[in-house]
This record gives sequence, structure tokens and C-alpha cells, in this order.
Amino acid sequence: MHFTIIGAGAVGGFYAAMLARAGVDVSVIARGPHLEAIRRDGLRIQSAAVGDITAAVRAESDPARIGAVDVVILAVKTYSNSGALPLIRPLLGPDTTVLTLQNGVDSAEEVAAVAGETRTIAGATYIATGVEAPGLIRHTGSYRRIVMGECFGPPAAEVSERVRRIAGAMSMADIQLETVPDARVALWEKFIYLAPFAAVTASARRPIGPIWADADGRETFLGSVAETEAVARATGIAIAADIRERTERHTATLPPDVRSSMLIDLTQGKPLELDSLPGSVVRRGGALGVPTPRMQTMLAMLRPHKDGMPAARAD
Repeated sequence: MHFTIIGAGAVGGFYAAMLARAGVDVSVIARGPHLEAIRRDGLRIQSAAVGDITAAVRAESDPARIGAVDVVILAVKTYSNSGALPLIRPLLGPDTTVLTLQNGVDSAEEVAAVAGETRTIAGATYIATGVEAPGLIRHTGSYRRIVMGECFGPPAAEVSERVRRIAGAMSMADIQLETVPDARVALWEKFIYLAPFAAVTASARRPIGPIWADADGRETFLGSVAETEAVARATGIAIAADIRERTERHTATLPPDVRSSMLIDLTQGKPLELDSLPGSVVRRGGALGVPTPRMQTMLAMLRPHKDGMPAARAD
């Protein structure tokens, strides 16, 4: 089974190296200094959990040089989709499946607009990684988990054969895989936490610790979780009845210095995933008649930074 990963950055690069170390046929689409470093030195991972890895993977900027593959994994930040989504087409063959691991709940529809609904599956990934230097990715903690399944049509009773087959190949690479009949539940349950977490930490320019310790900050976060949950339920997603309580318990256990990737991008002057995180909550809430005042306020505060600009460094 041949995998091609579009986006060999923090997430895609980590999974590409893990697959390559296990002997899976994998190639990556990358660009710039990162591409040149991978070609010259291999794709390098620093990790206490899985060990340091130097993986030789085929790296190209033009997917047409690779051609049709069995599985395409989309792992770029959503703000790069205008350039990344067209890269899927040259990789499609008669039986190609496209797995999106992007944040938010919009990606599957965007991928399907290029590849078709019948080719598209979705996954929620739980991992802490960052690009330290071109070709070098640091993995912190132990999580390297993907929950994946079908994402179109009526909810199924069983995991599909193709999801089982792809998960089987990936699990050989020491990736923590969970297969589900319907990935939409997992995507939304992650989104209910992630969209508020990103919006609140980025708006405050602070990690979660000082926000959680402040009564008003905690209320803003939990109120934003409630708004996002209300949008999910209005959408008809069968999320867990106790999702808000689970989210609160999880957040209470986080180390106080944990920052969202949106906060990291903001402090580095990079573009922000506004459209796919708080923007998606506000847009979907408006269409469904669900009020989202907290998320709307934070979206307005962050919008001037959407395309990236210098910003004050957070603690």
C-alpha cells in the first residue's frame, strides 16, 4: 500500500517518518527548505516516546512526479487549502482513498469537492509535534493517536473494509489507531474542545493556565464550549451526552503552559486557522440560528491577524 502525505510538517512529517520506519511505502509533498532538508538528510524525528528517527522518504513538490497512490493523507494547516487541495488530483487512481487529518469539521467536504465523497474519509488526530528546523520535527508527550472512519452518507453500523485495511497498514508503524463507523462524531467531539481552546488562548495571548485560574477566563472558555456543543447538536451529530463535562475535566488536567497551535502561530506571525475553527462555529451557528456571542467576539478580535503579522510574544 503506497501512502502519499500532503504536508510533511509537524503532523504529516511525523506520521510519514513512522510509516517509513516500519517499511511502509510512503512519499511526501513538501516545499522550500523543508523539502531540500528531507531530500538531503532524511525526515528526522526527535521523540522520547518513539525514539529518534531518521527516515529516507521520497519528497517531491509536484505530485504528478509520484502519480496515483493507494492513500493520500492531507495534513496541512487549513489556511493552506487553496494551494494544497489541487495537489490531490494527480495522486488519484481508480481505488485511491483520501484521508484528511485536518483540524475542524469542514475539511472532509472540501476534500470531497476535489476527490469525490466516495474517495474521502476523515480522521481526528491527537499529537503534540512541532517543526524545530527544516527536516526536523520534535514530538512531545506520548500521544500519536488517530480516530478515523467514513464521513459521508448515513451512519453505518460497522467500520468499513477500506478503513480497516488502511488502519491495519498504519498500525504496523506504532501509530495508535482507533477505527469507527462514523468519523463525524469524533471530529465534532474534538472540535467542541479545540475551537474554543484555540480561540480563547489566542485571544488572551496566554497559555491555558492563567486563563483557567481566572474565574472570568474559565467562564469564557466553558461558555464557548457550550456554544460549540449547541452548534453540534443543532447539526444533528450524535455527540456524547456528557461531552461538556468531559471537556472540562480534560482541560483541568492540562499543564498550565499548554498553548494552542493557533496561539503559537499568532506569536510567530503566521496565518491562523480562523475560518476552520472559531469561524466555522460562528458561520454554522448563524446558519442554524444558534447564538455564538463569545466565539463571535473572539473571531472579531483575531481576524486582523488572520493572514499573519508580527504580534507580541505570549508568556
